[in-house]
Amino acid sequence: MSLDSSIQYLKGVGPKRAAKLNKLGIYTINDLIYYFPREYDDRRKMKKIKDLINKEKVTLEVTVSGSSITLRPRKNITITKIPIKDETGICYMVFFNKPYIDKIFKIGDKIKVNGRVDISYGNVQIQNPIYSNLSDSNNNINTIMPIYPLTNKLRNNEIIKLIKTSLKTQLDNIDEIFTLDMRKDLNLISIEEAIKNIHFPEGREKYKASKYRIVFEEFLILQLGLFLVKSRLNENNKGIVFTKEDKSNEFLNSLPFKLTNAQLKVFEEIKGDMESDKIMNRLVQGDVGSGKTIIAILSILKAKTSGYQSVMMAPTEILATQHYEEINKLLHNFGVNCELLVGSLTQKKKEQILQMVENGEVDILVGTHALIQDSVNFKKLGLTITDEQHRFGVRQRAKLTEKGITPDVLVMSATPIPRTLAMILYGDLDISIIDELPPGRKKIDTYSVSDDKKNRAFEFLEKQIAKGRQAYIVCPLVEESENLDVKSATETYEELKILYGNKYKIGLLHGKMKPKEKDEIMKQFKENIIQVLISTTVIEVGVNVANANIMIVINSERFGLAQLHQLRGRVGRGEYKSYCILINKGKNKIARERMRIMEKTSNGFIISEKDLELRGPGEFFGVRQHGIPEFKLANIFTDIKILKIAQKISQDILTEDPKLELTKNIKIKNKVYKLISEKLNDISFN
Repeated sequence: MSLDSSIQYLKGVGPKRAAKLNKLGIYTINDLIYYFPREYDDRRKMKKIKDLINKEKVTLEVTVSGSSITLRPRKNITITKIPIKDETGICYMVFFNKPYIDKIFKIGDKIKVNGRVDISYGNVQIQNPIYSNLSDSNNNINTIMPIYPLTNKLRNNEIIKLIKTSLKTQLDNIDEIFTLDMRKDLNLISIEEAIKNIHFPEGREKYKASKYRIVFEEFLILQLGLFLVKSRLNENNKGIVFTKEDKSNEFLNSLPFKLTNAQLKVFEEIKGDMESDKIMNRLVQGDVGSGKTIIAILSILKAKTSGYQSVMMAPTEILATQHYEEINKLLHNFGVNCELLVGSLTQKKKEQILQMVENGEVDILVGTHALIQDSVNFKKLGLTITDEQHRFGVRQRAKLTEKGITPDVLVMSATPIPRTLAMILYGDLDISIIDELPPGRKKIDTYSVSDDKKNRAFEFLEKQIAKGRQAYIVCPLVEESENLDVKSATETYEELKILYGNKYKIGLLHGKMKPKEKDEIMKQFKENIIQVLISTTVIEVGVNVANANIMIVINSERFGLAQLHQLRGRVGRGEYKSYCILINKGKNKIARERMRIMEKTSNGFIISEKDLELRGPGEFFGVRQHGIPEFKLANIFTDIKILKIAQKISQDILTEDPKLELTKNIKIKNKVYKLISEKLNDISFN
């Protein structure tokens, strides 16, 4: 039997229990060994009865001081109370539906008890405790008990027993990827000791050293994998060398505004990539309204000047259409032919566009994920651009790139991500940041109000509409939910139709609508036929309506801060004073703190840091959709210090040994390649 053996064959498992373990993601013995506790119950600290606090979990050393009492308040229910004492006082052990328990204890028995304290009406009880004789050393009381995530009627003690069995037989088979010298240099304990102490910690210091070892290894392997993918992309193929002579200066002079220093700096970085023989793989990050699209347009113009086609993929038809219109408007006079490919086009129109693209008659093709279909073929693709990168998986980006021969790759995101986190999510990309907003962007006044002030918010909205402005109202759901006390978009739509009557035209927009319906609603909103647009987060990215100056977010406590910041960026795009009102039912401290952050700052990078801090990375950013593996123990926010160390060490290792060919690095290399083939397999790495 090996680490890769099916969990079914571990002693004590069998087919039925294996099926339950499979639901926890445990398929092999190795999966079980790396199935770490979610928390621990430290049962070593002893207390006296007089010091007990209600609801705390405690361990007591006591003597059984009297006979048991069994009560039967209802049919099929028994409550057995057994008096216990120490030198400071008396309390009761209370057992539910265990009538046999009174036969186990005799007056005068000295026992250890662990359980939760219940103090009511002066009675002190330990409810459903675990217990053992003082002489019994092999018990679950005087220990740190691991608590595992459970499902499907699997008990914690079952998991503990199986993990003990697997560690007993397989611990020595876990591969140690670091040499002894490396472990000394990096101050790491062995992997065997780390895993043993993560499951069954001997104490705080041992646990800390064990966690550090496993978290460091997880981060290091991922970073090495991403760096190797990046270097392989640059090493295996020479990229296109675009001409230095382009029309960028002529284009910039034609604009009615000047680019910010941050925009110019980022374009210089892109130019450097495009004019070199390395394949550009660059992420452009910028806050809402920082002007990323103009950078993309400059890059498209540069590709056209060198005789190459470009492609730009956006997550929604609305955003793709907006990009198409913007590019057409700005590049038409420079001889750039732009076409739009989206699902709602007629088959005849699609075929016509596809033929033109294949013939090289289209310089820039803009579209949704329809672009990655097999029917899309370019004559000479030189540049791929993905907008709102976080809406696409790694695989989709790779598929777009495969449409050309070593095209340069530009990805854009309006979700500001702290650089350290960006290096994890986009480790195969160079990162450019537009950290300056263009002059003239209006400050958006943001107010957080409780649900009982909702009507005042709607009155304020009505005053703005009366002045000729337009408004967004964003809800978290499309339809009413019985399970969640949240306001749905359709419910709000019906409510406001009654409230406003025929005074204003109200529109409804959500993801379940057909693309043609969504486009028509958005077109009517842009043309001010619709004054109030009630929507789900489908309008989160890209939509640009200069006349819309007020946004109300209902149940704002259900949105992430980064998402609220994105939504807020839909207003403040014109000449009018703009407002964002966050209506929330959040009662707890974190909910209030989150709303305060939104009121205080409009800096997306600060907001994303706070979002990570308050909600954690899983909530903030769906890591899995990036093709990045889920960590077994590491947390990209709480373990940020270890992440930074691992990033530096990974760079040091690759500086010394770029292909991990040294003997000391062979086991590291094997683990990195296994990760690449399993999790980062969107890019060929043979």
